[in-house]
Amino acid sequence: MSSTGSLAGLGQKAYDQLFKQVLTRTDPEWIHHRAFSAIRAARPLTERVVGAGAARVGQPVEAMGIRFPHALGLAAGFDKNAVGIDALAGLGFGHVEIGTVTGEPQPGNPTPRLFRLPEDRAIVNRMGFNNDGAEAVARRLAARAASGRASDVVLGVNIGKTKVVPESEAVADYEKSTGLLAPHADYLVVNVSSPNTPGLRDLQAVEKLEPLLRAVRRRADEVTEPLGRSRVPLLVKIAPDLSDEDVLAVADMAMAVGLDGIIATNTTINREGLRSDAARVAEIGAGGLSGCPLTERSTAVMRLLRDRVGPDMTLVGVGGITTVADALDRIDAGATLLQGYTAFIYEGPLWPRRIVSGLARG
Repeated sequence: MSSTGSLAGLGQKAYDQLFKQVLTRTDPEWIHHRAFSAIRAARPLTERVVGAGAARVGQPVEAMGIRFPHALGLAAGFDKNAVGIDALAGLGFGHVEIGTVTGEPQPGNPTPRLFRLPEDRAIVNRMGFNNDGAEAVARRLAARAASGRASDVVLGVNIGKTKVVPESEAVADYEKSTGLLAPHADYLVVNVSSPNTPGLRDLQAVEKLEPLLRAVRRRADEVTEPLGRSRVPLLVKIAPDLSDEDVLAVADMAMAVGLDGIIATNTTINREGLRSDAARVAEIGAGGLSGCPLTERSTAVMRLLRDRVGPDMTLVGVGGITTVADALDRIDAGATLLQGYTAFIYEGPLWPRRIVSGLARG
């Protein structure tokens, strides 16, 4: 083993011990904020050492008219407010998807709202789209672009519905976010699949989803064309809990609308087959489950989508990707790009580079 590999192995062992002895005994949301602060503070070092290494070994991917440095990105949910995009890129992610951002700022659901299930390498969250709102995030993205210190990471912006906005006004709410954020995004994602905003998943029904996506598409074009920008790619993120029939219906609709891609999948409300103590799972209660329990279903959804949409549409695989084998399986199932979140929490800051290196080896 090379000296670099030896150091990486030691670093992984140290993180594993830290996670087992400290992080599993600390409030997950509190530790998320502390860890994210540390990642931002360490940016000068990580982007020279870790991120640069991932960039060297990564295999570029052309998708949606964008050149991604490699296939792996960070899923929405980690950086909700666009405060650490470039620091996260410094860890080796080729794209970072911020959000979910809503039209209006909102605090999210009451705490506690984030829980670990270590036996399943899983997380349950019912955060409820806590974020600073589209206006604040847009200002932050504009300042980042003007600073001259922004990295070349591909930036995705994930938008969702404000909780207090009734379903009858959901389109206008998404249009507000689109108007503010599309000018700063390399691609835009409509999130209708979180289980933590009441009524949101109802928007996945094709008869509601199609007019929503057409409205977002129009608004994105209205605000970017005067800037001389190329068309901002638009994707939709779907839940693993859709029936196979509904997955295919979304695929057909995506092609009819002219979407650039589909992200599959979000978290699940299913609790079947977990190794964790049933009483503990019941105590945690409602929320979206992410991590290893999603691997099988998310891969199956990916296969359904690829078989339906053909070879050209961009499909982003997310949900239960932990190992290099998981990543290769998802690509074999039809994924163009990959995203992770829960594995990043459980495996630590060297995880992105490990996956990127493994993909390069094939």
